[in-house]
Amino acid sequence: MTRSQQDRCADGLTAVAATEPTPDGPFTIIAGSHVLASGWTAEPEGLLALIHPSLRPGRLEEAPRGGTPAALAQALSALEAYYDGELGAPATVPVLQRSGPFRERAWEVLRGIEPGELVTYGEYAALCGRPRAVRAAAGACAFNAAALFVPCHRVARSDGSLGGFRYGLAVKESLLAREAAMPMSVRGVQSTCH
Repeated sequence: MTRSQQDRCADGLTAVAATEPTPDGPFTIIAGSHVLASGWTAEPEGLLALIHPSLRPGRLEEAPRGGTPAALAQALSALEAYYDGELGAPATVPVLQRSGPFRERAWEVLRGIEPGELVTYGEYAALCGRPRAVRAAAGACAFNAAALFVPCHRVARSDGSLGGFRYGLAVKESLLAREAAMPMSVRGVQSTCH
C-alpha cells in the first residue's frame, strides 16, 4: 500500500483527532485508516510529533460532528469499553506505526501482553526474540505513539518499580490498578498477537 492508502480516512482527510474525558484525564486519538497516535493529553499537536515522519499527516482536522471516520469511531468505542471494564477492547483496534524491524515487532508483542499482566523489560526483550536487547525493548516503549492501544504501560523494571511513562506515573499506576482489580473472566477481548 502507498502511504496515502494506508492513512487516509474514507472522507479524504489525512487524519482526524478527537479528545475524550477519561478517569485518568483527557485522552486524544489521531487516526486515519488506523490509529496513528494516542495518549492522555488534550493537545493533538504533541501527539503529531510522535508519529513516524513517513506516516505523519500533512494536516490534522477535528473529528467531524456526526460523521466520525470508522477507525476513529472504533478507537473511541474501545476507549469507552476499556474504562467500562472491557480491558481487552483496545487490542482490537487497528494501529499503524513505523520504525525499524525490531521496534515494529516489539510493538506487536506489546499488543499481546494481556490486561493485568506486568512484564519486566528483560522479559519483554525475550518475548521480542532478543533477550539481551533490554535497552532496545525499553526504547520501543519510549517511542510508542499509540498509548493504550499498544499497552506499553504493562512493562516495568526488573526491581519492580514502574520506570517511566510519557503521561506520568500516576496514569500508569491507575491503569495497572484498574487492570489488576478485574477478574480474568471479565477482562474482555483477548489479543491474538503473540
